[in-house]
Amino acid sequence: MPHPRRLRTALARDPAQLSLSGYVLGFQLPWVPERHLIRHGGALVERLMRTWAGPNWPDTPTAARYRRAIQIPGTAHCALEFHRWAVRSLLRPDGLRYAAQMRTPIQAPVLHLHGRLDGALLPRTAAGSGEYVDAPYTFRVLEGVGHFPHEEAPQTFTTELLNWLA
Repeated sequence: MPHPRRLRTALARDPAQLSLSGYVLGFQLPWVPERHLIRHGGALVERLMRTWAGPNWPDTPTAARYRRAIQIPGTAHCALEFHRWAVRSLLRPDGLRYAAQMRTPIQAPVLHLHGRLDGALLPRTAAGSGEYVDAPYTFRVLEGVGHFPHEEAPQTFTTELLNWLA
């Protein structure tokens, strides 16, 4: 995930990132997006996963597991809340406090792994996030994977993480 300030800049300046993020506006409606996520046995969840992921993920059993999971009462609503808060909080006190806190540079070391084929967040959007870190920052783009690198390439992801932690 790009740093929130980096994402905000990209949404304002990069038409390609803005276009990829358009689904967030549709998620702002009450009740309708939840119904879309659970309709047809969670078909939209699988479609979003396949759109955002690299070419080899998810396999059929994984997609079926996520489709079943979205059917659990309350899950679709919870899955949408991040997207709703990100927009609705912009002018609310909690959102203003969050934005103010995001102006404070991150003081902890950061490993930032991003999939080259991410269909939701462009690598160039994520790449500028180091600007907001005042500590060691490592950014790696993982080839052949998309939005879910920890699931699409768990061995590669784990190797990167363990090497960084060492």
